[in-house]
Amino acid sequence: MSDPFVQLHKAMQQFAAARDWEQFHSPKNLAMALTVEAAELQECFQWLTEAQSQALTAEQLTAVRDEIADVQLYLIRLAGQVGVDIEQACWDKMKKNDAKYPADRVQGSAQKYTAYEDPET
Repeated sequence: MSDPFVQLHKAMQQFAAARDWEQFHSPKNLAMALTVEAAELQECFQWLTEAQSQALTAEQLTAVRDEIADVQLYLIRLAGQVGVDIEQACWDKMKKNDAKYPADRVQGSAQKYTAYEDPET
């Protein structure tokens, strides 16, 4: 993991240990908590138009920022519990996505990669 992730991982470990929360931080529980936080992030955008979602008020942006942080912190904690290097996992996934979505075949389309699979493979 890159240094910022390592530092945040250590800080999360210390935060949980100081509160005796390790007992609750199983991978299953962390994954469930992550979905709750992701839903809270979605809630920030619920009922907004596309234009409104791209021009948040200062108050709305603060709420979005807090929820993004919650999601990221749970991801860091979960990754630490299962031994995943987030940075490397992201680079690896980007390579997979590049293979699934070749720019010359998917330009300007939001279709799932299965719509672009080569029928000869």
